[in-house]
Amino acid sequence: MRAIIVGAGIVGITTARMLARRGYTVTVVDAHEGPGLETSYANAGQRSYGHVSPWAAPDLIAVGLKGLIRRQGPLKMHMPPAPRTLGFLLQTLRYAWENGRYEASNRALLQLGQVSRDAFNAIDHELPEGFDGHHQGLLEISRDPVEYAGLQNKAKALLEQQIEHQWLNASSVNHQEPALAATGNLQPSLLINGDGTGDCHRLSQLLMAQCREAGVRFLFNTTVTQWEHDGYALEGAHVCDGSSNWLEAADTTVVCAGCASRDLTRPLGVKLPVYPVKGYSLTAPLDNPDKAPRSTVVDLDNNVAITRLGDRMRVTGFAELTGFNRRIPESRLQVLQEAVHERFPGAADLRHAEPWTGFRPMLPDGPPALGAGNLRNLWLNTGHGTFGWTLSAGSAELLGRMMHGEAAPIDVRAFDPRRFSNVTR
Repeated sequence: MRAIIVGAGIVGITTARMLARRGYTVTVVDAHEGPGLETSYANAGQRSYGHVSPWAAPDLIAVGLKGLIRRQGPLKMHMPPAPRTLGFLLQTLRYAWENGRYEASNRALLQLGQVSRDAFNAIDHELPEGFDGHHQGLLEISRDPVEYAGLQNKAKALLEQQIEHQWLNASSVNHQEPALAATGNLQPSLLINGDGTGDCHRLSQLLMAQCREAGVRFLFNTTVTQWEHDGYALEGAHVCDGSSNWLEAADTTVVCAGCASRDLTRPLGVKLPVYPVKGYSLTAPLDNPDKAPRSTVVDLDNNVAITRLGDRMRVTGFAELTGFNRRIPESRLQVLQEAVHERFPGAADLRHAEPWTGFRPMLPDGPPALGAGNLRNLWLNTGHGTFGWTLSAGSAELLGRMMHGEAAPIDVRAFDPRRFSNVTR
């Protein structure tokens, strides 16, 4: 059996690995010059299986207004918003206000997160070194009683799914993260014990090498320019790698192309309203490892995540709706720097930090598009939003089961790629 995968980010790479292990002859096509160079390059570094939650949250408007007013607010938007941005927001609000939708999506994401944790544990056992991967927990902290109430609701969902977690007082927080500064007036903090960290880009490179050893072929600097199909199945694709070529259809084609998936699947009759939600990160070498975090700290007051990656520290933040604008305003980086100085002063050399911005492929309700397309040999594994790194290994495992008619360990209805068929884009 032959398979074509479009996209060599972490989702595409884990999918290639899964199919190769199931006996497929796999070809991976990607527009970049190597693996993991788009959203996977410098994301938050956290594998947050118990921290996942839907984008379309009932408090979206309150969070959005807060974000637009406060410079540290998480949600930002280019003004005036473009028609596509407004359309995406209206769809998001529709799902946020739909009765029971958030709870169902949240449950599905948490269940997929646990599948992914188990899959990553197996990967970590095979590749114990090389990508700063650990599972030492994720800590959510805040001084704000309102945020504490939100964490209590999250803990209820974790309890329902039997996901290990615990509440920490200030002294216990200091035991979990000894370098964390100014913890005396924190509300009780939530520790999700099984969550982890890791450099997504580095793992993409390691898994690509493993895939190549298994016979997977990679076509980089190559874009799909046009599909050919007869209405029932893909017959092939026109690709461009500097010159035009023909890529004959395989038994299976899987689209794992992140933000590019919307335009790639539209000619195939798939309505996939992926929006590029922009985020920012700073990755800095450590000056003093004893003053750095052990794992990941999600700072709800500053709306950032701070993650230890070996001898580096990464801080990430913001969800900005500005299309594909790659500009990095200094004001965004200042907020990230201030959060580091407040929580882990003296830990990292921010003067030599690498700034980065990337686009999370977000669907308006939150869960990814994972499953069969509307052509016989078309499958999708895309639209993971902010949780592509976290959910990638589990999504690949789940897709393999779905493709071969095997029983899924969780309910997969929330991930149906065809669920947007009645949505006007």
